[in-house]
Amino acid sequence: HSNILCIRSKYFRTAFSNEWAEKKDGKFILKKPNISSHLFDIILRFIYCGNIELKNLQGLDVLKLLIDVDELNVQQLISHIQEYLIEHQTEFLHQNPTGILETVYQHETFTDLWDFCLEKICEEPKILFNSNKFVNLKAPLLELLIKRDDLNMNEIEVWEGLLKWCFAQQNLDNDPTKWTKDDITKIERSLHRFIPSIRFYYIKPTDFFYKVYNYKDILPRDLIHDLLEFHIVPGVMPKANTAPSRKSNLKIKLDSTIIQSNHIPLFASWIDRKDSSHYNNKNIPYDFKLLYHSGRDGFDAASFNRNCDNKGATIFVAKIQGSTQLIGGYNPLDWNGNVWKTTSDSFLFNFTDGENISTAKLGYVKTPEYAVYCSNVRGPQMGGGLICYGNNNWKNFGNYYPNIGIPNTSNTLSFTVENYEVFQVIKR
Repeated sequence: HSNILCIRSKYFRTAFSNEWAEKKDGKFILKKPNISSHLFDIILRFIYCGNIELKNLQGLDVLKLLIDVDELNVQQLISHIQEYLIEHQTEFLHQNPTGILETVYQHETFTDLWDFCLEKICEEPKILFNSNKFVNLKAPLLELLIKRDDLNMNEIEVWEGLLKWCFAQQNLDNDPTKWTKDDITKIERSLHRFIPSIRFYYIKPTDFFYKVYNYKDILPRDLIHDLLEFHIVPGVMPKANTAPSRKSNLKIKLDSTIIQSNHIPLFASWIDRKDSSHYNNKNIPYDFKLLYHSGRDGFDAASFNRNCDNKGATIFVAKIQGSTQLIGGYNPLDWNGNVWKTTSDSFLFNFTDGENISTAKLGYVKTPEYAVYCSNVRGPQMGGGLICYGNNNWKNFGNYYPNIGIPNTSNTLSFTVENYEVFQVIKR
């Protein structure tokens, strides 16, 4: 048995060496209190049989297993378990981004998982920055994140997140009028390493005045002087060596006032029915071209049909009046004519909070022959359910699609939306 283990793992080669081995009654004694017997059994089974079953494990156990196989140096399993986590445990990776990121950071061999976590957090930073564990993030990791050009946040949000983290480290109130000189010194020291990574010149003047200048006592005086000059004196350019806007570095250029770039990989994944491994900003196979915006083109059905007929596959998104809820649907065919159209690939979606893509619910058509109805006197209609009658008159009867939380108007009046947009889906 020791020979088999030594062949399959560098760890056991060392553990069974004369310099390290502990023996009792001719048997090797190994003490690994940090590895559970259940996970150790799984590792031994793989070493002997070459097989491993992960689908019955919870996400946390899979991560622990990855840490264990790294400690035991079972190289064949490290890549395999990382791949499984990325493809099948995305929800788990969203649950505790701070803890997972720090765990991965401590293991140099977890390169695939490291890249995945960083990419996901940069695509959807609110997963981390809005987490109640964000303030526990280690300083080197926070610095690494806010240095990245692809961090999908407005610069003022990055600054506010940094302040929130800093105040938590020092256990201080965010009101500068309550700080002592010692408090100011502590915050200055805590912030010092991060200041070069904040792109202050891309913060809007109003936000600069109320949310940055308000904290001038903890910022370098020359920086405050340069920023005041930039905002007050016409024609003054940002100082040399200023990092570019993060927004200009995003992979997706999106013409929309309703959705953000992080919605697009999700839409593309739903279109291609990628249940576990979603697209990211780098591998989206579609372009989304804005055809229609109700605020620009009018809510009437004629405007919708004029802009959207004969354009092939489209996806529409509507923001419900007085809320952050986004609803919409995908028509893989077209909007031409006055006829029912058959497809099994159409779907409806609902974000209870459009600013948080983790609140998304999805429902593919249940009755394909009634998937889409086209009409010259209506806007988009998905089955006998979600219907835009034109002039911002929307109803949802819940027919032919699953109930995913879109307002049901079977026994109530119609609802209205603030705006809705239609995008042409173009295969790259």
